[in-house]
Amino acid sequence: MNGKIKLGIVILIALVVIAAAAVTWGVLHRINKPISLMGAIIKQDTDPKKQSPITDVNVSVADGLALASVRSDFSGYFKLQLRPRLKPGQPITLQFRHKDYKPLDVKTTLDRKLYVIPMVPLHQEVTAAAPSNRPLIPLSNVFVRYSTESTTSDNIGTGLRTFQVVNTGNVPCNSHAPCSPDGRWKGAIASTSLDAGVGNTYDDARLSCIAGPCPFTRIVSDNFSHGGRYISVSILNWSDTTTFLLQAEVFRIQISNIVRESYPVIFGNSLNFTLPASAEGPSLEAEESGQNIVFPLGPSPQLSWADCNVRVGKDQSKSYRCELKPGFQFR
Repeated sequence: MNGKIKLGIVILIALVVIAAAAVTWGVLHRINKPISLMGAIIKQDTDPKKQSPITDVNVSVADGLALASVRSDFSGYFKLQLRPRLKPGQPITLQFRHKDYKPLDVKTTLDRKLYVIPMVPLHQEVTAAAPSNRPLIPLSNVFVRYSTESTTSDNIGTGLRTFQVVNTGNVPCNSHAPCSPDGRWKGAIASTSLDAGVGNTYDDARLSCIAGPCPFTRIVSDNFSHGGRYISVSILNWSDTTTFLLQAEVFRIQISNIVRESYPVIFGNSLNFTLPASAEGPSLEAEESGQNIVFPLGPSPQLSWADCNVRVGKDQSKSYRCELKPGFQFR
């Protein structure tokens, strides 16, 4: 009995040690888990419509308190992981750097709040009435041009074919396939097909029994219901000869390019627009100093008068945001 008691005590002590170790590990894990700071960087302006998100801002923490510096994305979003063991309430200095904006250091205390950081452009917007060493280059009548493929179907006729399933009714099957579904009567199978031709397709295909003992038939292969260039059908008949009609509408597919135009939204020095996933060959057109010029938009747009960023959405649509370079002005 004493041996059993000692064994129980040993097991109990072991369980207590394991539980204490688990609690200690959990506490240390929470202490060492890095704190993440999240925020958005925007252009400083009293007009909310002009507070554009700022892309590609380098975000860091002074004294190397972050695991690594990060860059803001198209929406101005950043997520910065701090080093372990930093505690809420501890003073830190966030640093924001971008070539087109004034350097910004934000002294704050460590908190899990959402940070909204306004940055001041190095080149402030200049109005037409503001003094300047040289006149601003005006940009007017700015619009976006792109093309999309359009598919149309023209009904050019009807395809049809009659065919017979020749058989003699009331003949025992005797296990010689094909047979009636219950295996009692000898059956026969017949097939037919239609070809719409190159560049054409069948639609609204239908099959009908037009003569003979139609109730004693069954479709065994349906390759017509979904249409297409080629359609076919196979019929099982286990009575006397039947006649079927396969019929469908013939359509010719026409693909053409349609040129579309849209106008961007302009607030201050920022220009914004989106393009559908189907857009091809996009370009910006604008009057620069009274001369109409076309500016092609590639995967990474390079404009002489603006810096542009592009974000591709999950649906493959594209969002563009462009900021005027110094010396230019929208009119």
